Amino acid sequence: MECQECHQRPATVHLTQVINGQKTEIHVCEQCAKEKGYMNYGEENFTLNDLLSGIFYSEGNSPLGGQKSQAQPPSTHLKCPACGLTYQEFARIGKFGCADCYKTFDDRLNPIFRRVHSGNTRHDGKIPRREGGNLHLKRQVDEYKSQLQRLIEKEEFEEAAKIRDEIRSIESQLHNGEDGE
Repeated sequence: MECQECHQRPATVHLTQVINGQKTEIHVCEQCAKEKGYMNYGEENFTLNDLLSGIFYSEGNSPLGGQKSQAQPPSTHLKCPACGLTYQEFARIGKFGCADCYKTFDDRLNPIFRRVHSGNTRHDGKIPRREGGNLHLKRQVDEYKSQLQRLIEKEEFEEAAKIRDEIRSIESQLHNGEDGE
C-alpha cells in the first residue's frame, strides 16, 4: 500500500480514528507521518498506564493529553476509605490502590468495563480447549436456557421450541460423553 500523502513511499504507519461513530483510516509513510504530526518521536513517551488511563476519558477527548468529559460528575470527593486513593488519581494512573477501590468506585466502573469489553460488564474467563472438556457445552446450555426464558416471557414460542431442541441436543451430547468416559 502506498502513502496517501506523498504517493511515493510505502505506507508503514496506519492510523484509525473514530469520532462520533465515523471511522477514518489513514495510511502514510513514516516521513509524512512525522511531517504531518501524526508521530512525534522522542518528544513524549507514553506508558501502558497512560494508555489504560485513557479509557477513563470520554470519546472525543484526547485520552493522553486530555480534558475530562464535561458529562462526568466531579470525582475529587470520592476517595477509597482503605487506601486513600481518589478517583481522580485512579483515572490518572490507571491502577487501583487496593481491593476496596473496586467497591468504592463501583458505580463509575461499569461504563468503563462496557467500553473495554465491547458492551459486557461480566468476564467469564477463557477455557483452554484441551482442559475444558464439556465446560464449553455446559456454558452453551446455560446461555440457551436464559435465551429460552426470555423467549417464553415474550411469548415467542416457535423460537423457544427451537432453542429447547438445541438444549436437548447438547444435553444428550453431554450425557453420551459422560457414559463413554
